Amino acid sequence: MAQTLKLGSSRSSQLFRGLQELWAETVLKNSEKVIKGHKSLADMPGPSTVSFISDLFCRRGLARLHELQLEGKAKFGPVWKASFGPILTVHVAEPSLIEQVLRQEGKHPIRSDLSSWKDYRQCRGHSYGLLTAEGEEWQQFRSILGKHMLKPKEVEAYSDVLNDVVGDLIKKINYQRSQNQNNVVKDIAKEFYMFGLEGISSVLFESRIGCLEPTVPKETEKFIQSINTMFVMTLLTMAMPKFLHKIFRKPWQKFCESWDYMFAFAKGHIDKRMKDVAQKLAQGEKVEGKYLTYYLAQEKIPMKSIYGNVTELLLAGVDTISSTLSWSLYELAQHPDIQSAVYSEVEEILQGKQIPSPSDVARMPLLKAVVKEVLRLYPVIPGNARVVADRDIQVGDYIIPKKTLITLCHYATSRDENVFSNPNEFQPDRWLKKEDTHHPYASLPFGFGKRSCIGRRIAELEVYLALARILSHFEVKPEQPGSLVMPMTRTLLVPEKEINLQFLER
Repeated sequence: MAQTLKLGSSRSSQLFRGLQELWAETVLKNSEKVIKGHKSLADMPGPSTVSFISDLFCRRGLARLHELQLEGKAKFGPVWKASFGPILTVHVAEPSLIEQVLRQEGKHPIRSDLSSWKDYRQCRGHSYGLLTAEGEEWQQFRSILGKHMLKPKEVEAYSDVLNDVVGDLIKKINYQRSQNQNNVVKDIAKEFYMFGLEGISSVLFESRIGCLEPTVPKETEKFIQSINTMFVMTLLTMAMPKFLHKIFRKPWQKFCESWDYMFAFAKGHIDKRMKDVAQKLAQGEKVEGKYLTYYLAQEKIPMKSIYGNVTELLLAGVDTISSTLSWSLYELAQHPDIQSAVYSEVEEILQGKQIPSPSDVARMPLLKAVVKEVLRLYPVIPGNARVVADRDIQVGDYIIPKKTLITLCHYATSRDENVFSNPNEFQPDRWLKKEDTHHPYASLPFGFGKRSCIGRRIAELEVYLALARILSHFEVKPEQPGSLVMPMTRTLLVPEKEINLQFLER
């Protein structure tokens, strides 16, 4: 009996081992099929390096980088690769695939390499800020700044100082229209750029830097020129291998000189504010601040890190505000019926009030839809970026290796006719219709998740307050009816020529 049991047990074991081996062999074959089913970078379509660079510099120019997204998707499909100098980039131009990338970001997402920005900081010994830091350092900065820049109640605390800046903007528009025939303000994007810089400076320092004065202080004018030069040089310096910086010195030299002045400008204003605080404390006075430099100092962050963060934050919201306001008024001038409807909404909510509050603009759905539609048509950052961090990820049919740079083609997805009906038309009401839903990742003007724009709420509030006040004061018309302005890429998406508008007093 025992022998029979032993023999049965032995046969059962042999059968079990046989089933195990068969199962393992089947799983192995199936997994090989799955792995073979995935495609690698070698299988990914895209232009040759020579063709891409030739097309970019000779035929199109860097100014048309956003249009290459549309052409790339039409020619190669929703995922393709291209090499820009030493940088290999995978382009993703499908909302569902962009979602797939962003949902695999990991704990510390890396927006993009910004190699030349980092090289400059290492060269000069400056600290990284929120735009350049990575890992735990970035997480620390993000957590501290988020407390003061992402919570609605905290952001509302900046409304008084922002409304003061809007008041000066209205005065500046009145001054400029008085200098020209037919109440025209030339190059409105420049005026809004100055407004954006004055606004973010007020939030950071609680002090004014004279951007909206009839004569802008020389140091402020030089700071603005430095920002413009730095952005132009960013693409050139990133496309050049480091050893070429010593051979072709001019781009790198101009790039560094621009950053030098920007750091010096920010440091001067920070030191002045900190000195004022120290003097008040020494005299036993109570110190309260509603500006970010003060909050950062309270967090016991080293001054070197404060300089790095504030310098980068000075860049963060300016172009967003300038671009959004410029395109908003451009489109409203082209569509007087929509402008009239927004004006009626503003007047109905304000009920004779001169200055709107955050709660007022929160009850203006059409005004907010206008801004949303403008950011769809003209995303400030036409192509956001992510670096695959610590592991390979799957995007559609492809396995993307770690450390690969991915460009998320927001310009292409936001103008995709498969996602938005009449994608090139300005139709703010598409955001008000419940039945007209879109893929949530088709238009991401402020990014997504942990790496989304930390200044979003402040920028939106500033734009809403400014638009409401401008439209309550002026009817806006094109200088020349039918005059079209197209976007161009200058790292960011900007108007390719001046937007000139008539401001007629209501």
